[in-house]
Amino acid sequence: MKVELLKLINDNNNITQRKIAEELNISLGKVNSLIKELKDNELICISTEGNKVQYELTNYGLYFLESMIKEQKEKRLNLHKGTKKDIKQAVILGAGYNKFFDRPPGFLEIENFKIIDRIVKQLRKNKIEKIVIVTGYQKEYYEAYAKQNVDIYCVNNPEYKWTGSMYSLELAKKYITDDFILIENDLIFENRLIEILINNENRDCIVLTTESGSGDEAFVEIRDGSLYKISKDIHQFNRIDGEMIGVSKISYKLFELMLKEFSNNENQYMNYEYTLLDVARNYKVGYLKINDLIWGEIDNEQQYERVKEYIYPIIKRREVNFEIEKIKRQVKLALNIEEENIKEIVQIGGMTNKNYKVVVKDKEYILRIAGIGTEEMIDRHYEMINSKLAADYGLDAEIIYFNEDNGIKISKMIDGAETLNPDTAKSKKNIEKVANILHKLHNSNIPMKNEFDVFSKIEMYEHLALKSGAKFYDEYNIVKEDVVRLKKLLYDNGFKLVPSHNDTVAENFIKDKNGRMYLIDWEYSGLNDNMWDLAAFSLENGLNEEQEELLLKLYFGREAPNNEKIRLLIHKICQDFLWSIWTVIKEAKGENYGDYGINRYLRCRRNLKELNNTNL
Repeated sequence: MKVELLKLINDNNNITQRKIAEELNISLGKVNSLIKELKDNELICISTEGNKVQYELTNYGLYFLESMIKEQKEKRLNLHKGTKKDIKQAVILGAGYNKFFDRPPGFLEIENFKIIDRIVKQLRKNKIEKIVIVTGYQKEYYEAYAKQNVDIYCVNNPEYKWTGSMYSLELAKKYITDDFILIENDLIFENRLIEILINNENRDCIVLTTESGSGDEAFVEIRDGSLYKISKDIHQFNRIDGEMIGVSKISYKLFELMLKEFSNNENQYMNYEYTLLDVARNYKVGYLKINDLIWGEIDNEQQYERVKEYIYPIIKRREVNFEIEKIKRQVKLALNIEEENIKEIVQIGGMTNKNYKVVVKDKEYILRIAGIGTEEMIDRHYEMINSKLAADYGLDAEIIYFNEDNGIKISKMIDGAETLNPDTAKSKKNIEKVANILHKLHNSNIPMKNEFDVFSKIEMYEHLALKSGAKFYDEYNIVKEDVVRLKKLLYDNGFKLVPSHNDTVAENFIKDKNGRMYLIDWEYSGLNDNMWDLAAFSLENGLNEEQEELLLKLYFGREAPNNEKIRLLIHKICQDFLWSIWTVIKEAKGENYGDYGINRYLRCRRNLKELNNTNL
């Protein structure tokens, strides 16, 4: 109230107490009391001229009012009561015209990838489900890209030559329903950035780093922990707190305020960061500053060459080191050891998961890190139980650590480990060892509590595929009906549940230095028909008719009767169908499996015809 009264007096030194009472909606007694207080504090002086009383701010009063106004002006309102939330959406701004390139910068190549591929992979890795790309210049590049990637939507800005990035962002509003990550399409940056940004406690957050010296920096000033100023003109700043790089986290509330602010805009060239700044004059917008972030922007040919020759090689080296450090922390925590005891970490492959050889002092271990999206498809609780049961029974190496929440597993390294491949798996010696270990497993009475039911898995995978927006292969529904009908034929031919591995690819069979065979990776394990594992081994390794006959003979110790051969063929059909759906799910999440999925689907259809025509 004191500030409001000083403002009134400053605007009109002849104002009456009655008028003050009306303006401030208070009593005359309250007005009189406030005026006395201001005079006693030497904020105003009072003079009379005839019957008129005049009030005037003293120099101290004018300074006091100026300070109060400035303080009020710099106060920001909180948009949110809670802290950070999960982010599932992203917007990529890719409309801008670039005279230096014949395509959007996102389609420029660095080594063996396109920039857009890297950005999308970074978003998918951090569980972003919906990606909106605003197109304009050479829009057909992004439109074709979106057709090949589910949950990517294109919005065209036909006015891209005559509008700024805020106009483009406004066009994306029909797809944006929640908080989102905003990225400009001409950027390359370290993988860690998106994860750090998503986990930042501020729901509204711009990313800053130290000035790049590019000559086109968007300088930023921060006050009281919030965005205060953005400009490319360095002369406007009392101080510079960093450079805005073009990656931000924006809450839906902030987005609505930006749209409202922009609705009154008459400057079509307005960029989103300045609309954001306008809103930030009244509301708190946080920041994330990463001083050592390696990143690059590609606005011209010179910057493109610099990114290829200098920036990305540094990013690549740093990301390898970052991954190693992350693994060290996981091993240190899991094994309760000091980090200096970890002597070596080497990646050793894996199709779905990442596997590493870890040397601790003089002992070797295998660390398994679960792949992206596997948590929806694999029950880690049952995998943990079955892995330990298999190890206790002597089928797998000893399990040292298993985290069923994130799928991280550490097991002892098999001494002199030799992993089978589809070629070595075909030798008579190895077929015999595989037949023996599978026979031992199926007759073990290991108390597995879960069942691997392929028909239930088909329904589950189909649901996940639909949820992910995946595109099924031609005539999928017709083929599915034919596959599902095979369930009765399985039971008619002696289907029986036994402990099973259910993923008998060559790479899951490992021999030690003495020739002993182990069976690893029990992700899909559970009770199933014994012919499933035999069918999978034959199918995955391309066994010919004679090699398959040998496998069955060594497994049973006799010739396989017709009912077992029928179940073998049915399981091959079911496996190809199931794993083809698995592939479209993985590809919907941004991974690329080439023609793996379609080839399995087509083989499934061929084997269906063979089953219908067989005389077995």
